[in-house]
Amino acid sequence: MASWGRRSSGMVHHIKALSKVELRGKAGEMKGGWWRYPLQPGVASALVPRSWPCVNTMASLFLVQRFKSSLPQKQVEDDDGDQDLDFPGGKVAYTSEMKFISGSYDKRIPCYRVLGDDGELIKYGSDFEKVNKELAVKMYSDMVCLQIMDTFMYEAQRQGRISFYMTSFGEEAATISSAAALTKDDIILPQYREPGALLWRGFTLQEFVNQCFGNKDDGGKGRQMPVHYGSSKHNFVTVSSPIATQLPQAAGMAYSLKMDKKDACVVAFIGDGGTSEGDFHAGLNFAAVMEAPVIFVCRNNGWAISTPTSDQFRSDGVVVKGQAYGIPSIRVDGTDALAVYSAIRAARSMAINEQRPVLVESLAYRVGHHSTSDDSTKYRSLNEIEHWKTDRDPVNKFRKWVELNGWWSERDEADLRSSIKKQLLKAIQVAEGMEKPPLTELFTDVYDLPPSNLIEQEKLLRQIVNKYPRDFPSDVSLH
Repeated sequence: MASWGRRSSGMVHHIKALSKVELRGKAGEMKGGWWRYPLQPGVASALVPRSWPCVNTMASLFLVQRFKSSLPQKQVEDDDGDQDLDFPGGKVAYTSEMKFISGSYDKRIPCYRVLGDDGELIKYGSDFEKVNKELAVKMYSDMVCLQIMDTFMYEAQRQGRISFYMTSFGEEAATISSAAALTKDDIILPQYREPGALLWRGFTLQEFVNQCFGNKDDGGKGRQMPVHYGSSKHNFVTVSSPIATQLPQAAGMAYSLKMDKKDACVVAFIGDGGTSEGDFHAGLNFAAVMEAPVIFVCRNNGWAISTPTSDQFRSDGVVVKGQAYGIPSIRVDGTDALAVYSAIRAARSMAINEQRPVLVESLAYRVGHHSTSDDSTKYRSLNEIEHWKTDRDPVNKFRKWVELNGWWSERDEADLRSSIKKQLLKAIQVAEGMEKPPLTELFTDVYDLPPSNLIEQEKLLRQIVNKYPRDFPSDVSLH
């Protein structure tokens, strides 16, 4: 976590370390105000200002040490013989045939899966990461816990006890299995439907409920909307409402880890609708160019609030977008816990060992409404929702697989659900009866010394509250 704020110092340290590295090959030649250094075959010469300090090392930092996997593949020569275009970035073969690249593949990119709808291992599902009983039971237990918490908190909002809520129905496996495949040192940047990842890392039910009620024990001090969780202890960056802003941030954080030579990566989640934001493209391109160890996980749940994917994409979903940026990508069945776990494990290994970004598209239908502010029956059929709720439920699918292994029973199921419900009822009771953060907390944690305009705002707010006390919550202290 501390590495996030050390990018500048990390760069200085990296440049100093590289001052001991020698560039092999011919000496550089000066042209104009620039030094030109020959690099490895197939890579254009490095051009850097003559006035830069550590000219050799800067060129080495950004070009020489790039992985071969990131270089353009050799072009097949066409009927123009040995002629080609020596262009920055690599040689490009000429052709006398005018041919446009197809805008889409003849067939859609396949979706990787391991489990069938009845929890059985499919015949071609041998290529997956094995999980033991302890891991499988925890994954399943957390899925059940998330499902029950969503049910309770959704009802609490409908009763007017909290202002807002978002459920993860249908996407439980996509987030919990992703978190299970990571280590505690990996940094997670969520969108807003990833509480399962935070639950996996040890965030308690009481902490979840405290945040939704915005009481004095809420880590955000009541200044965020419900379900905008965050925890520095668990390397889970606080949810931010603006869509896709976390993706460029993830690329920067990942590059910071790379500079500090950390054995960790960054994992950034995004919804299918968020891929239409400019930050999605900026984040992927920046991560690709800088070869940052970041995994971009897109939860393609079929509906970006009320926009179907048919209206969202002209391309084949999200997975094909990675190729345009030179990023290895995979499409995975988000209702299949084993497939998600295996794909994220492999993506993490690739991101860290090869120091490069990876794109994962998870196909998991959003069964619930987009939020408590939405009624999804206005734009999709009840039959469609019911099909995914009953026939393709990721929690039931994984339970069947765990049961087939002899690791779960009806008694285990009853005990688990009873225990979670009791914990949630108690957590809600405690959170609801707890004091709200004092008014003073609205003006803290941004500046070490509050500027004059902020002091003036606080003074004005107090005057308004004192003048119209009935318009403000009586349980909020002014001190």
